[in-house]
Amino acid sequence: MVRSVTSFGRSGLSDWLVQRVSGVILLAYFICIGCTLMGGVDYMSWKASFESTGMRVFTLLAILSLAAHAWIGMWAVSTDYMTERMMGKNGNFIRVAFQIACSLVIFVYVIWGVQILWG
Repeated sequence: MVRSVTSFGRSGLSDWLVQRVSGVILLAYFICIGCTLMGGVDYMSWKASFESTGMRVFTLLAILSLAAHAWIGMWAVSTDYMTERMMGKNGNFIRVAFQIACSLVIFVYVIWGVQILWG
């Protein structure tokens, strides 16, 4: 049986809500970046836009949203497809190892993104 301890949120409803809100934040961020790129941008204006606090906060929000979105998605995939029935006796071990690996990769990417953004 899958326990909700490994889930990002407290319930399926909160996971659903985090997934949707993070998706909307990512959509807004990529539309903002897309509109900036469509106008033609050189290095100096790109650098200047990311030196503003508003853009840094928006980018940090997008990084955190991407991490939450990815974790919930990977958790759903692992709990749906990495079961004892599908993976054999070691199904639980494989699922937990996969979830730990995903969480470590997501954590490293968040720290790396924050370091690039604010470093």
